[in-house]
Amino acid sequence: MTRRTMIGLAAGAVLAGTAVVGAGAFAFARAGHGMREGMMRRVATAAIDDALDAAHVTPEQRQTIHASRDRLFSLMEEHRRTRQGRLEAVLVVFEGEALDTARLQALRQEIEAEHGRVADAIGQALGAAHDAGSRAAG
Repeated sequence: MTRRTMIGLAAGAVLAGTAVVGAGAFAFARAGHGMREGMMRRVATAAIDDALDAAHVTPEQRQTIHASRDRLFSLMEEHRRTRQGRLEAVLVVFEGEALDTARLQALRQEIEAEHGRVADAIGQALGAAHDAGSRAAG
């Protein structure tokens, strides 16, 4: 298998897993219980493992990519836990007599910073998958 194929499969696995984790976090937040989150974790893990199996990665590469996956799972869980508080803060602003645009802007910046953290973590996971694939080809 070529280096390019291996890196592409590993990156695809991380992206697929990330998309599934994101969808799972959203579904979990909407459903309000842990059953869907566990299911989405299993689906994401299976998708990643299938791609890693197809790429014939080494145990060390698998461990690196699984560690990235686990960090993303943890971050998404944290993001989910704090979501309700952010929504309540926005509702407080809208329930006021007058719209507090300064507070609304501050909340927006907090939310954008949180989304930035998630995006950075996804980028780091992709970098780890790329590096793991590069070590195999090298």
